[in-house]
Parts: sequence; structure tokens; C-alpha cells
Amino acid sequence: MEELLAKHRKEQKDLQGRITQKKKSATKKTRKGVNDECEQMQRELTERHQTEISQLNGEPLEPVEGLEDLSLEDGPSANGEAKEEKAAPTEPAPSSSSGPDASPEPRSKKPNRQKARLARRAAEQAAASAAAADEAANQTDYRGNEKEVMDAVFKRLGLKEVEVTPDGHCLYSAIAKQLDGSGLGLRPDPSRIVLQPATQSRIDTIASPQHDGYRAIRAVTADFIVEHKDDFEPFMEEPLDVYARKIKLTAEWGGQLELQAIARAYGVDINVVQSDGRMEKIESGDDSLDEEEKQRRIIWLAYYRHSYGLGEHYNALLKQS
Repeated sequence: MEELLAKHRKEQKDLQGRITQKKKSATKKTRKGVNDECEQMQRELTERHQTEISQLNGEPLEPVEGLEDLSLEDGPSANGEAKEEKAAPTEPAPSSSSGPDASPEPRSKKPNRQKARLARRAAEQAAASAAAADEAANQTDYRGNEKEVMDAVFKRLGLKEVEVTPDGHCLYSAIAKQLDGSGLGLRPDPSRIVLQPATQSRIDTIASPQHDGYRAIRAVTADFIVEHKDDFEPFMEEPLDVYARKIKLTAEWGGQLELQAIARAYGVDINVVQSDGRMEKIESGDDSLDEEEKQRRIIWLAYYRHSYGLGEHYNALLKQS
């Protein structure tokens, strides 16, 4: 049975390919005829599969209910006399065979309806599996393509990727890792932003910038957006206080507005390698730094769209020495 079902799956897959090709080449005038032809091809293949499964199970090809117990001698005559003779009590008809060893004529095997149903279901499942496999084979591998493009960019720019936990804090965690690693720290220059007392306290209680540093980055980002609301509020779809609270106290994902606030609050330039290979630059706007200090204040991020189960994701990138 397994070999037969494997053969059926291959035939169904081949038929799906032929049907797909026919429908692609159909014009507006021939579409109905092509659809009818495809339906007929599918119907004929399904019927043949069911027949082959029935034959393998030892079942009759075209069972007819009610004829299992009738012999040729029982057939009705043209004027219906046989029907009347059957109704009247008569002597049993002599057997066509003579002698004490004569055996009764074998009766046809009664079809097993449950087996037939199971066979049909197996054929339908095989056809569905073949169609699903064909569809999966034709789908674009977005995750694989994205990874290939990103790895090529990292190699060209001399960057090393640092994995960040995909938990909703990934943007802020990636920033915190690099601020701490470059020696800039999580506390921004007071000339850039006036921190709220709660934010100052939060920075002081960070246990490890590499693990919970995102809490400080979130608080600084929210304070900067509130302090410069005229620059950010026109791009928000909800009230400023609600937006700032989500940044500071929840796992709400960060995006373009948050990157702008972080760059200006910490005086850093942020380079984001996109999933299609492009690079987006978010500048701090500070032209007072010398070239060496500017290089120290560059943060690299990798932005993914397809490679992580939760959706959009940021990883940290470090320049290889």
C-alpha cells in the first residue's frame, strides 16, 4: 500500500504541475475550457487512484448492491412470470450439479464499505500532501535570502554580529551593549538632555549594561522625545504621554522615531544595515567632534524582517579589529 500511495503522490504532483502550466498559458477566451479540462484530468486521476487502491484491497471494481445472492436462473422473464413463481411456494429447484459431492456455486464477495472509505480518504490525503509539497517548493525562501544578503554586507564592511534576545527590547539592548562597550556609558551628556529624576534613578540601578541596560536606554529615549515634543509629536498616531509611557515601561518595539531620539540624546551616529543590503544612517547632528571621536561614536545595527519568529528584529554589530 505504501508503494502505491507513493506512486499516487508522484502522479498527483506531476498533474498539479501540468495543471498549473495550462492555467498560466490560458487566455481570457480559453480560460473556461482549460478549467474544465483540468477538472476532468483531476477527476480521472482520482478515480483511477481509487480503483487501484480498491484492487489492492481485493474489492470488486463496480459493486452493485442487491445482486450478490442472485443466480442466472433467478432472472425475471419478459412477461414477469418469474416474479409470480417466486411468490408461490414451490419445490426447491434441483441443483445443476449432480452427485453427493456437488458444492454450491460460490457467491460474489460483498464490498467492504469502510475499507472503500478509508481508501478514498488515503487518496485524498495523498493528493493534498502532494499539492502542499509542490506549493512549498515554489515559495520564496525569504529567511535564507535575507541571511545571505546580510552576511555578504557584514563581510564587506568588516562587521561582526552580536545576537540580541528577540524580546521586544532588542533595539534598546543592542544600543546599550555598544554604548557600554565603547566606553560612552548609559548616562548621556547633561548638555544634550535634562533627565527626569526617575530616569536618573533607573540608570543608577542598572545591574549589567549588557543584560538590563535597555531599561536605561528606554527611559532616556522617552525623556528626550517629551523634551523635544515639537520634533516628534507630528509623527505620532497617539497622545505624547501615552507614547512616552509605552517606550519607558513596556516592551513596545522601537523604530525610526526612537532611533532619532537616541542618536541626538547620546550624540552618536547610528548605521542600520537593512535586510535588503541597504544601509540607513541616522546622524546626531553634532559637528563639533573631531574625526577620532566621531568614529568612536558610531553604532552599528542589523535590522531583520524575516529571520526571527516574532517579526522585526535588531542585532548589534561590532567593527572587527
